[in-house]
Amino acid sequence: MLYNNLSGYFREKYGQRLKKICIDGGFSCPNRDGKCGTGGCIYCGERGAGEHIDPTHSIKEQVLFALQKARTDDKFIAYFQNFSNTYATPQILKERYDAALIDGRIVALAIGTRPDCLDEEKVRIIAGYKKRLDVWVELGLQTSNDETAKLINRGYPRSVFEKAVELLKKYGIPTVVHMIIGLPGENKSDAVATAKYISSFGVWGIKIHSIYVMRGTRLAETYEKNLYTPPTLDEFCDTCAECVGSISPDTVIHRLTGDCPRDMLIAPDWNKSKNEIIDGIIAAMKKRGISQGSLLI
Repeated sequence: MLYNNLSGYFREKYGQRLKKICIDGGFSCPNRDGKCGTGGCIYCGERGAGEHIDPTHSIKEQVLFALQKARTDDKFIAYFQNFSNTYATPQILKERYDAALIDGRIVALAIGTRPDCLDEEKVRIIAGYKKRLDVWVELGLQTSNDETAKLINRGYPRSVFEKAVELLKKYGIPTVVHMIIGLPGENKSDAVATAKYISSFGVWGIKIHSIYVMRGTRLAETYEKNLYTPPTLDEFCDTCAECVGSISPDTVIHRLTGDCPRDMLIAPDWNKSKNEIIDGIIAAMKKRGISQGSLLI
């Protein structure tokens, strides 16, 4: 096996793949409302990471809609994806998480958020769900380089990320960390350094994203002024292969590329074909004799 993927992890644990219910929980982001910044990260659109989600429905309605065509033996992850899903009071968090857990086929709760939106009281609320189902928290680090973090308007230094990881570890909550390949000003060595940095914390999972330029973002403005050029498909696949080789084999890789709605994608054009990207990454790994963790010293 070239890498430790999520579908394999779930097949081993549940005997089947889990389906994901992506949820807009009605949260905002401190990097948009002025608490730590405005406008969000330069690659983030007005709807955050949930471009595929209809935010006009309640949490319960979103879940019920996803379950309509499900089989009785299907199992699901309730994934609070859009914006910062711990950016509210602990009471509100519990109410919204509970609203999603309305069917016994939902066996996992995944919560995407920013490291600066976690504190001990909120983490205790999340830890309380561990008795009922699998729970993990996803943190959007994107890069370990604090200079790049300023350039992309991330809004916090990596020391905040480090504290959040330790807090989640204290309560036994698995952590999944997001990183992006192809950020402005970064090259292959920067991406590999981020992969190694994430791996050094012994986190449960990692999500590797390909950069994409989406309509309505500040990155789109930069691209249209010819001030930014995304990597080619070959460059991305080669970099991703090296990142996978730099990640502990114990870490579960949840994804190897990003998704952008086709009608919102400006560049790169190759980001339209997820299967082609995955095939390219695997080919690059095989060509260089790389498997997960094989480049760690």
